[in-house]
Amino acid sequence: MSQAGIRWLQLGSVLAMLGVWEVVARAGWVDPLFVPAPSAVLGGFAAIGPAALAGLADTLTKTAIAYALSVLLGVAAGLVLGSLPRVSAALNPFVVALYGIPKILVLPWILLLLGFGTVPAIVYGTLHGFFPILVLVSGAVRDVDRHLLTVARAFGARPWQLYLKVILPAIVPSVLAAMRLGIVFCLLGVLVVEMFAGVRGIGHVLGSLANGFQAAPLFAATALVSAASIAIVLGLDAANERLSRWRG
Repeated sequence: MSQAGIRWLQLGSVLAMLGVWEVVARAGWVDPLFVPAPSAVLGGFAAIGPAALAGLADTLTKTAIAYALSVLLGVAAGLVLGSLPRVSAALNPFVVALYGIPKILVLPWILLLLGFGTVPAIVYGTLHGFFPILVLVSGAVRDVDRHLLTVARAFGARPWQLYLKVILPAIVPSVLAAMRLGIVFCLLGVLVVEMFAGVRGIGHVLGSLANGFQAAPLFAATALVSAASIAIVLGLDAANERLSRWRG
């Protein structure tokens, strides 16, 4: 099947699902208080559109800052841990322990130290995205073929050349995978803070709608966040394809 055919099949599947959902909701087989019809969701979006878009813009701004910090810190720390076996042996148990701790346990302490607002959302989002990136990048560096490094050193490659010419091209797929995973975790962290301790952002909007049992606007806001998240991931996939060509 051609690429266009696949796209049409995907679109048809989505439309069919929405059609079935509309029929089921209008037939009264589900409680509209919890599962409104797609047409009602569209009406809900019209009601909260400006507020939801403003909240989404605020959330994405905080997510972008948290994401940039988590990528910068996670990749740098992953390169260090993966390249220095002794440092990795000393710190890896602590990294594994911190990675395994549910991050929600740290949220009260962050709020206690930083209060409410933008800063705790950025810090918590960074924390969420940092550890997956660190673990994936450090593992990728450790898995680089040592024969390649030996050959590069034999030809007189300096340490910075090893990173630029051998290690970085070799770990590009893992770094891109870590970045795709990291953006989702950063967005999740920011949303959690906004829902439970925020005064702005789409997470705060979602929490307010849920507390008010406004199902249709809640579905609309959820769909808006989902669409933004999917668009970001697809954008990273496109960047992955271009960087894969450079690596090749």
